[in-house]
Amino acid sequence: MESVMSKPSRSGAVRKSSKGKSVGTGGHGRKSLEGKGPTPKAEDRAWHVAGKRKAAIERYQAAGGKGTPGGKPKQGTPRGASGAAKRGKSGDGDEIVNGRNAVVEALRAKIPATNLYIAQRVEMDDRVREALKLATNRGIPVLEVTRPELDRLAGEGAVHQGIAIKVPAYAYAHPLELLDETLAKGTTPLFVALDGITDPRNLGAIIRSTAAFGGQGVIVPQRRSVGVTASAWKTSAGAAARVPVAMAANLTQTLKALKERGVFVLGLDGGGDVSLPGLSWADRPIVVVVGSEGKGLSRLVTETCDAVVSIPISSTTESLNAGIAASVTLYEISKLRVESAS
Repeated sequence: MESVMSKPSRSGAVRKSSKGKSVGTGGHGRKSLEGKGPTPKAEDRAWHVAGKRKAAIERYQAAGGKGTPGGKPKQGTPRGASGAAKRGKSGDGDEIVNGRNAVVEALRAKIPATNLYIAQRVEMDDRVREALKLATNRGIPVLEVTRPELDRLAGEGAVHQGIAIKVPAYAYAHPLELLDETLAKGTTPLFVALDGITDPRNLGAIIRSTAAFGGQGVIVPQRRSVGVTASAWKTSAGAAARVPVAMAANLTQTLKALKERGVFVLGLDGGGDVSLPGLSWADRPIVVVVGSEGKGLSRLVTETCDAVVSIPISSTTESLNAGIAASVTLYEISKLRVESAS
């Protein structure tokens, strides 16, 4: 009976006595309780979204307004003919254009894509074949990726249909440098500035019209305005490759700086005091300021304008689309310049 009781019923049931003095933790437990100090602010953490945005703004300011400024990404959804394509993000301001129709249209418009992504075992059709041909002819790398990887690149909820392209962030010019370059070529400046326009298709249409009627550039404000997205590239039908877009940190101050350099600031508004036909300032250096279709020009911009003109339209039509209004005005200025030169 004694021999049975002397053995433990399971392994490890009897605690063995240690030999010598017990070994402590060496203070590791106390150190773990000390913590790592206060949590840094979001903008001071390089890996945080706020930190990346702060660094981008600092780079933009250090470059004197060149490059891509930080800030919230512009919202917008480029749509292909099917309307199914959506836009994703791929770090450092890169934009991902998804969907077969959208990708083909973007490549046709010669958007400066850096990569074409094709999902493994994708179903080949005419659109995929054309995208591959266009990318190959332009020397754009074609990368075959897994469906999960393409899902991640495209963004949540995007319908990529097994194909996507990466578009790098647009490199904006500086408004005053744009003026200097135009004057250096011996041409009379004709710019278009946007005030509160958020639709990238309007920007694309204005870029296209600026190129068609002899303009040298488009100016967009840094805040509360559309930027050069893939949708703007497509709508411009390739004109964005020829007409530079400048970014103004403050549109009102930029317009004042242009005025000091002898540029006439011409605002477009339905309630303008001057009618567009027979414009008497067409031969001067001009920047045409276009406001949003709903709100028009802002108060500060209106006060900065040398003149505010209106386009006569039928009483049955409430207003013109911003892109159309800019096109009509640019055509009129171009026509008057040709007449004065002849």
